[in-house]
Amino acid sequence: MGSAPKSYFLLYMMALLPALCYTKDSHGGSKATYYNTPDGLGTPNGACGYGEYGRTVYGGNAGAVSNKLLRNGTGCGACYAVRCKIPHLCNSGGVKVVATGNRGDNTDFILSKHAYAAMANPKVASKLFACGVVPIEYKRVSCRYPNHNLAVKVHEWSRYPNYLAIVVLYQDGKSDITAVQVLQADGRLWRNMGKLNGAGAIWGVANPPRCALTLRIQGSGSRGQKWVNLARVIPRYWVPGTTYETRIKLA
Repeated sequence: MGSAPKSYFLLYMMALLPALCYTKDSHGGSKATYYNTPDGLGTPNGACGYGEYGRTVYGGNAGAVSNKLLRNGTGCGACYAVRCKIPHLCNSGGVKVVATGNRGDNTDFILSKHAYAAMANPKVASKLFACGVVPIEYKRVSCRYPNHNLAVKVHEWSRYPNYLAIVVLYQDGKSDITAVQVLQADGRLWRNMGKLNGAGAIWGVANPPRCALTLRIQGSGSRGQKWVNLARVIPRYWVPGTTYETRIKLA
């Protein structure tokens, strides 16, 4: 299985400024700030375990969220509409972001620099960055990946053939993934996969069946819970670090 990194904290890369900008009519329900990366996009080191996917998902509009939003990893991959509440600096549309990790500051969102800038009015992004922390309003919205179906990545922690760890990617809609199971070689019994990294979204199982693997994932949303089967989604000779796309949209 190998050893997991001791932490996924974003603190080492953050370029946070101490000021909190307010206006008289700013009354957003929370606050947001930003972290810095060389290209301004997301980070591959988010606590959800997404790796490079977490850097480029939604064009780099990613962010770390508070523990109450991450919900012990269940909130990984959730999408939010985030709007800054400073009218002279911020546009009315805001930005749509994906949760890829847990926050390291006293805010509900730490956005990528790219996402933070997307909240600004034209030509005033530098002034918004100068605020450091801004009041916002936010809401959960459906994720949309028009160019991708649901996919399963065999995580780099996997060790063929004795240990399998996976991450589910490109999850459409507003459902949360609350359970993952693998079908045993007899084709009759389902075996639970466990969460590996506490607050993240990596699922693992020791001694997986030595055949093409069928998984099923449980999605939980406003319409209740449902299981979705991913037949033979992972080949017999799977490779750590490889992503296998399905033909399914999980809404």
